[in-house]
Amino acid sequence: MSFIISFLSGFALSASLIVAIGAQNLFVLRQGLKKEHIGPVVLFCGFSDAVLIIAGVSGMGALLGALPQVAKGFTSAGAGFLFWYGVRTLRQTTQSESMTVTHGASVSLPKALASVAAFTWLNPHVYLDTILLMGTASTAQPHPLRPFFAAGAASASFLWFGALGYGARLLQPLLATPKSWKILDLVIGFVMLFLAIFLLKQAL
Repeated sequence: MSFIISFLSGFALSASLIVAIGAQNLFVLRQGLKKEHIGPVVLFCGFSDAVLIIAGVSGMGALLGALPQVAKGFTSAGAGFLFWYGVRTLRQTTQSESMTVTHGASVSLPKALASVAAFTWLNPHVYLDTILLMGTASTAQPHPLRPFFAAGAASASFLWFGALGYGARLLQPLLATPKSWKILDLVIGFVMLFLAIFLLKQAL
């Protein structure tokens, strides 16, 4: 029974951290709306979180906390990438051609995976959430039960990204016109710029 409690504790904590709106979630949502490379993108996000969660539970959080310059480097790189992507997304809204969910500009699988990799691994908050916070929280569990805690946390990640990617199609009726799609891109673009500025302030 104890292993079930540990599993659910990890699941609940991970779910509470991952649902917050961020660059990674917005990218998965956008790919889901376009029905483009959803499976590989969802699996990449889930496996990435699982690797980081396992690292945190294994004690990597203490090491990362002792190397602030490494964290600052990730923060600066993440800010630069988010700024570039935000500007790129906002520029799409000024293009003359119509853009809809089903006829939007497509990207290849390698480009989609490269983008989601940057959103995932260049985001300093992912290390804060998965390695530092999850790693610290896992110390409250008896050592033999920590793998169940990590399994619960990773399960929440896979479930969330799967629901976000494959459930996005439910929003298609709301985004069936070029105007509504451009509004979505405006929101995504400004959120990316806001996150970039926020991260840059942290780095400085």
